[in-house]
Amino acid sequence: MFADPLSPNVFGDMSQCGPAELPGMDAERLRAATAAPADRPCELLDARELPPPEPLQRTLEWTADANGAVLVQVNDRAPQHLYPRLTERGFEYDTAETDDGVVTAVWEE
Repeated sequence: MFADPLSPNVFGDMSQCGPAELPGMDAERLRAATAAPADRPCELLDARELPPPEPLQRTLEWTADANGAVLVQVNDRAPQHLYPRLTERGFEYDTAETDDGVVTAVWEE
């Protein structure tokens, strides 16, 4: 979806899921901590440094053009205000706590 998977964009620090994404994070391990489908492309959003409501806004922007991908969001807390909005838009999600932070995977059924 992005030309350079490590370059920042409107979503913050995002990259394609693969063996090496954001420094110190393994996106496949993060995705595996959730119930997200493993057979789809995914994108990683590191929202740990973003102030509220940016993680919510960037995730909702992502849903407008998800194209069957999975978003793996890493945050310092569970995105409680995001869940009802994802449900309204027809997206599934699962959240798990990991050593890297709170991981929420978002995907469309």
